[in-house]
Amino acid sequence: MPDIKLPDGKKIPFSKKINGFEIANKISKSLSKQALIMSVDNELKDLSFEIEKNSSVKIITQKDKEGLEVMRHDAAHVLAMAVQELFTNTQVTIGPVIENGFYYDFSRKEPFTDEDLIKIEKKMKDIVDRDEKTKKEIWKRDEAINHFKKIGEHYKAEIIKDIPEKEEISIYHHGKWHDLCRGPHLPSTGKVGKAFKLMKVSGAYWRGDSNNEMLQRIYGTSWPSQKELDEYLKRIEEAEKRDHRKLGKEMDLFHFREESPGAVFWHHKGWTLFQKLVGYMRQKQKIAGYKEINTPEILDKSLWEQSGHWEKFGENMFTSDTPDEKTFAIKPMNCPGCIQVFNQGLKSYRDLPLKLSEFGKVHRYEPSGALHGLLRVRAFTQDDAHIFCTEDQITDECLSVTNLILEIYKDLGFENVLLQFSDRPQKRVGDDKIWDKAESALLKAIKQSKLEYEINKGEGAFYGPKIDFVLRDTIGRDWQCGTLQVDLNLPSRLGASYISKDGSKKIPVMLHRALFGSLERFIGILIEHYAGKLPLWLAPLQVVVLPIASEFDDYAKKIFEQFTKVGINTEVDLKNQKINYKIREHSLSKVPLLLICGNKELKDQSVTIRRLGSEKQETLPLAKAIEMISKKNKFPIN
Repeated sequence: MPDIKLPDGKKIPFSKKINGFEIANKISKSLSKQALIMSVDNELKDLSFEIEKNSSVKIITQKDKEGLEVMRHDAAHVLAMAVQELFTNTQVTIGPVIENGFYYDFSRKEPFTDEDLIKIEKKMKDIVDRDEKTKKEIWKRDEAINHFKKIGEHYKAEIIKDIPEKEEISIYHHGKWHDLCRGPHLPSTGKVGKAFKLMKVSGAYWRGDSNNEMLQRIYGTSWPSQKELDEYLKRIEEAEKRDHRKLGKEMDLFHFREESPGAVFWHHKGWTLFQKLVGYMRQKQKIAGYKEINTPEILDKSLWEQSGHWEKFGENMFTSDTPDEKTFAIKPMNCPGCIQVFNQGLKSYRDLPLKLSEFGKVHRYEPSGALHGLLRVRAFTQDDAHIFCTEDQITDECLSVTNLILEIYKDLGFENVLLQFSDRPQKRVGDDKIWDKAESALLKAIKQSKLEYEINKGEGAFYGPKIDFVLRDTIGRDWQCGTLQVDLNLPSRLGASYISKDGSKKIPVMLHRALFGSLERFIGILIEHYAGKLPLWLAPLQVVVLPIASEFDDYAKKIFEQFTKVGINTEVDLKNQKINYKIREHSLSKVPLLLICGNKELKDQSVTIRRLGSEKQETLPLAKAIEMISKKNKFPIN
């Protein structure tokens, strides 16, 4: 009979087969009350699952990530139960867990209204109160298909038909209601709790195919406690205020058009912000020993075939056939072009590491439904760099890149950074000894950073391990931005080599590195992080001069000229409007400094400074104001 090994190493012997309820109760009464599911030899199981052999077991509660996910999964089931109890002719389809919540897709002729969501939410709480017990059954495939067809659930029948023959058909019952599902699930609906909220309804094509029926997707969020739910809803509210699309319009930064979906039309101010980031990055990279290059945006299909991108990424590439029957592709990434630069001229080990940077414009076909302002586009600029080095240099270069990335994020106001390390996948290229060296180098870089990190087992690229850098913004959202990848494949495929110390020809290791990831996306993140109130050095328009009346226009022009001469982005507002109106207008567009001038300022050759977000004003001599603001208008480079 089984010995159960707990996470702390303790073993508990049992004289008969045992389930999760009994194990939890054996450990402690409090744990048995908190238990949701369990992990058996690293596989998630219902608490009712019976263990017959020696196993490692962990009881999962809502404190665990897996526990929260299963609570959200059950919340999706409770949603489907509530909908079908209220609207009897509705078919259910799928209801997965997503970040921060869940959704369920329904087939129904009438659209769900906001009032319906209120009713559904109330019914869900009733179902939680009923505490319906959960039971799992395994059905025969034909039996399941016929059953769901008989009760009018044709989508479920279609799903079952597509399940591989070897997979079991598991049906979960919550009281009288049942659903096709792999599980695992909570012991009863009462365990879901009431800290949930339905958020919205949207359309979704069955199986993501526009040729299929349009379904109705109800989104919800679920949390372990009402406090956490309230905090999340507050973050959502704050996020809406910070939406970069709304702020981008108010600040006159950019817009999008249907004629070029997923491509940004940068306005003067937005392009100024873009170029400031590029300028800042250029300085940082120059100090770090990078050499900037630029490669063509359109390359022959043959190069993409040689690199392997055509096979792996072809469907996401924009292509063009020419009159001479050649096929060209707009580059979706910069790597192959960079290797062509490396390949020009004989390289020695003395030339390594060679750091080649590029602000490369790339294009990738993203489904139109996935596009989202600056955060998800089809045309974007990568702050790419590729470091060609020897195997022995991997460690030092990984450390160098990691430190550079962290410096840059700190300069830009992101001090809370999480690192995600992904090691070798099952399907990969390259010798295991080189993989060992590459993984060791990356892990060393992570550990030296002293930052929190996660390990994504087996999630590395097929060509090498990687580190992803995740930023946490001011309202607690995480954004995956920078990446550092070790490539053990592409240099070989594209014929890159160097002459080693012993005179033999060797293939260099290639480190792929992006700090922002995409400038477009990073600008979107920056706008939301700062709620549009960018630091002075980064703001596209830094100063606006506001004369109180037209008689002070000449003095305002003089202030404008002197600030412009020292490189401060300045405008002067000579519109015939009241000063309070001007202040409101420019505050809405997030100008950091407003310089007000009237009779007193003209007489004293001074300016009155009003800072964004403050009603306090400070009057300084003009020369001193220029000096003070000029000092703050510098890239934060040590």
